[in-house]
Amino acid sequence: MADTQQVDARAERKVARLAREISAFSKAHGGAEGQVAHIGERGARIVLVGEDGGWGDLVAPTYEIAEKAVEKAGITVHESFDGEFAAKVATGPYEWKRMAGIQIGG
Repeated sequence: MADTQQVDARAERKVARLAREISAFSKAHGGAEGQVAHIGERGARIVLVGEDGGWGDLVAPTYEIAEKAVEKAGITVHESFDGEFAAKVATGPYEWKRMAGIQIGG
C-alpha cells in the first residue's frame, strides 16, 4: 500500500507543477485555452493558446495527469484542435520559415 501512496503523491506533485506552468502561461498571455491529446506511450500533450495568440505545449506522463492539471489551472479545454480554437494561434515569420523548411527538406 505504501507504493500506491508514493505513486499517488508523485502524480499529485506532477499535476501541481503542470498546473502552475499552465497558470503562468495564462497569466503571461492574458488568459489561455487548451487541448489535451494522447501521444502514445509518452503520455499526453497539453497544447496551450493564449488570448494574445501565443502558444506552447507541455507533456504529461499520463492523460489523467494532464486532465487534472488543466482542471486545476482552470482553463477552458477543447475536445480537438480545430476551427475557431486553431484560428487563435498567431504565427510569425519564424513559424512560416520552419514550415517552409520542412516542406523543402530544410
